[in-house]
Amino acid sequence: MLAAIPLLAQQKPVSGPVARYDMRAGTVSGMGAMSGGGMGAALGMMMGRGGNNNAQHELQLRLGSTQPPAKGAAKADHFMPPTAKLGKSVALVTPQEEQDSAERFPSDQRPRGRMLVYWGCGEHAPKGQPLVIDFTRLAAGQMPAGMWSSTIIRDWGPTLKNSRTFGRWPAEDGKFAKPDSSLLGAHRVAGNYLPEISFSLTKDFMAPIRVTAKVQASGSTLVSWGTISEATGYHATLFGGKQGSDGQMADMVMWSSSASRQFGGGLSDWLSPGQVAPLVRDRTVLSPATTSCVIPAEVRRDAPDFRLGMLTAFGPQEDFSYPPRPADPKALWKLDWTARVRHRSTASWIDMPGMPSEMRAAEQSGAQPGLPRLDCRPARGLGGLLGAVIRPGC
Repeated sequence: MLAAIPLLAQQKPVSGPVARYDMRAGTVSGMGAMSGGGMGAALGMMMGRGGNNNAQHELQLRLGSTQPPAKGAAKADHFMPPTAKLGKSVALVTPQEEQDSAERFPSDQRPRGRMLVYWGCGEHAPKGQPLVIDFTRLAAGQMPAGMWSSTIIRDWGPTLKNSRTFGRWPAEDGKFAKPDSSLLGAHRVAGNYLPEISFSLTKDFMAPIRVTAKVQASGSTLVSWGTISEATGYHATLFGGKQGSDGQMADMVMWSSSASRQFGGGLSDWLSPGQVAPLVRDRTVLSPATTSCVIPAEVRRDAPDFRLGMLTAFGPQEDFSYPPRPADPKALWKLDWTARVRHRSTASWIDMPGMPSEMRAAEQSGAQPGLPRLDCRPARGLGGLLGAVIRPGC
């Protein structure tokens, strides 16, 4: 078995890697766990799906190689510790095509009305907010320029487009990470288009976030949570709106806890500690010691019909590579492979008139209604519109 060493950012190989491996390990709690993660999933739950009371784990695997398959169809498997509870291995499937990750509205779900954009923590929105965007002026199916952060890049790692051969999981094998799955221990990735990859993980799924959202006398909303020891920073978002008489969106509201107008991009993904540290310094991300944020009263005022919130705790990252950097600085260093494992924990909540009391109680108590599978299929109507705006993990 090959031995892996940490990959240092300042090391520059002369060639390679032949294979790149990306693991994203998440813990999903609150209402979002009802369908495996995210506010689009939570809304789907509100539309009538049920669940039990477990926090969920999500695991996404992506493999890219510069090599074609040695013979036959592409084949690769990830062999995990028994504590992962995913069987002997999971197959990394090579898709014929991959969904574009760009944030855009489906052609049959183009929004009407306006988007009201708020940002920052405080009882009331400061002067100059909200930013108002008229949807009727948008190019067909496109989000407005500058809506999503261009400074915080969404890093998907290996993709079908940037790899000679590509594989991913989950696939259509019916397997998903379980609430009691553990990643600790030895991992091995083998197939017919890559050098064998092996490494041992010392970081497991993060703890779930326990979040509460309480309306204050001013009309603002106090969002509070318990800190997680491995969190490097927190970021909160809220989507809400006013529904028209025809059941479609009239005005839509977006809010972010960032001190400046920062939405989407890497903030809705997995970020490394090295990426988070400067974001904490410029107040784009809340510090790991933060335990609360107040959503301005104007957000609730302008989104009277529903409010879907999500809090993300960015976590640790483990990096590996093979072979080790040569001791002789004149020697050529040709990398066979690199691997990284990124962590995060998310919690979401729903606040809307007529929400069933048992669902509100589950939210406030920290119970996590959950289903093991993240449903990325597009929904229609209000659910489809919000699912198009933010669909973590899809």
